[in-house]
Amino acid sequence: ERTMAISPRLKLAALALAATGVLAGLGGCATNPVTGGTDIVTMSEAQEIELGRKMHPQILQQYGRFDDEQLQQYVSEVGQRIAAKSHRPNLQYTFTVLDGDEVNAFALPGGYVYITRGIMAYLNSEAELAAVIGHEVGHVTARHSVKQQAGATAAGVGAMVVGILTGSGDLANVANMAGGALISGYGRDMELQADELGAEYLNRIGYEPEAMIDVVRLLKNQEMLEVQMARQENRKPRVYHGVFASHPDNDTRLQEVVKAAGRVQNAEDRPPNRDLYLSHINGLPVGDSRAQGVVRGSRFYHADLGITLAFPTGWIVDNQRTKVVAYTEAKDAVIMVSAEAPPPGMAPKEFLGRMLQGVTTTEAEPLQVNNLDGYRAVVRSMTLPWGNQGPANVAVVYYNNLAYIFQGYTRQAAGLSSFEPVFLSSVKTFRRLKDNEFTAAEPDRIRVIQASNQTKIEQLARKSPIKKYPAERLRLLNDLYPDKEPTPGQKLKIVE
Repeated sequence: ERTMAISPRLKLAALALAATGVLAGLGGCATNPVTGGTDIVTMSEAQEIELGRKMHPQILQQYGRFDDEQLQQYVSEVGQRIAAKSHRPNLQYTFTVLDGDEVNAFALPGGYVYITRGIMAYLNSEAELAAVIGHEVGHVTARHSVKQQAGATAAGVGAMVVGILTGSGDLANVANMAGGALISGYGRDMELQADELGAEYLNRIGYEPEAMIDVVRLLKNQEMLEVQMARQENRKPRVYHGVFASHPDNDTRLQEVVKAAGRVQNAEDRPPNRDLYLSHINGLPVGDSRAQGVVRGSRFYHADLGITLAFPTGWIVDNQRTKVVAYTEAKDAVIMVSAEAPPPGMAPKEFLGRMLQGVTTTEAEPLQVNNLDGYRAVVRSMTLPWGNQGPANVAVVYYNNLAYIFQGYTRQAAGLSSFEPVFLSSVKTFRRLKDNEFTAAEPDRIRVIQASNQTKIEQLARKSPIKKYPAERLRLLNDLYPDKEPTPGQKLKIVE
């Protein structure tokens, strides 16, 4: 229902429209499961469940399900305990860990709840995990997305769903490399109600409701550093939700709703389970996962595919779900690499011809890249990432039953002729991984250690593979931000 900080996925707009178009104009009344009051809504509960069911496979396709069944089972067990004590225990809830490094959690209508491994890296106990899940379950039980659709046109419904699933956003696509939000998602009152419900559910299953404040504090600190980093990197910040302008320690309404949840007696008393939680995330990838491939400086490695390639030194490399995008700091030149399975028996020349069907090309010729067959061409005119028409470089290289597609664009005044050698130099770095390179293709991972009397964050930061703000990020990972030090015997998350 509400995204906390997810990268925009424009394809979901069409899906949302297809799934909800029949609902436009079907206004009606329903009893809200949380308040008992009457809501004017556009869909029945059955339609709400169907919408979530239709969009669930698309979410998995876009982000990928994290390949760790023990972690999936653990998160699902925590989620199901919350769901059973919620205002809508009759729903069939599905809890999924997504293979994304974004600090993010969200839910679809009908009980589909998602949490990224990125946000799990920052949490420090099972109670905090339950707080994040409880917040999202709160959006589901209060039917927030359904209420926002009341009176919407089909286009409005689609835009609402896209906004819920996109949050503040980042590099949405090459056409808008600076990124940006589509719409804002839920407002202050709905977010506060979701926190209130989440705190209530925490209390019902025996956790301290204050875990909700701990999570918001932790994520507000993460947001503060992310905003600082984004300003330095000249991009939009990718933040949890950005709803609360003030820090939770100073947020009176949040403090009040959490305290109210704690006044209700409960039959259970559950510990925060910090050690159990840390044992489950020990080894969790930080940054890209093995399944996504890993960026090391200007070089990209993918152990599962067995390939590597390099981009020009100094370029920014963005490893996206379905492609790798590299671009200059000025964002005036772009190289995109993607892959797909070619039809059986189709040679690189025919594959590229089919891809560029109806487009005028020049300089078309065979290409050999490290003993791999390929083909290249120059496209005279196509729509460039900046919205104008212009020439482009394209190439395809075959390896291991996949066609790797390279596309290069520039809006530099010198034109394509000066960019073409840069493009081809990257294409020609594409090759099979060597045996001694598979280690470089493994992601950085969280390791849980125990602090000694001598353990200091700055010392750990000097040994860490984290390139930017290593000390600050290690403190965030361990809820020691901005300047706390670990206590002797404390279990710490490091990255190695």
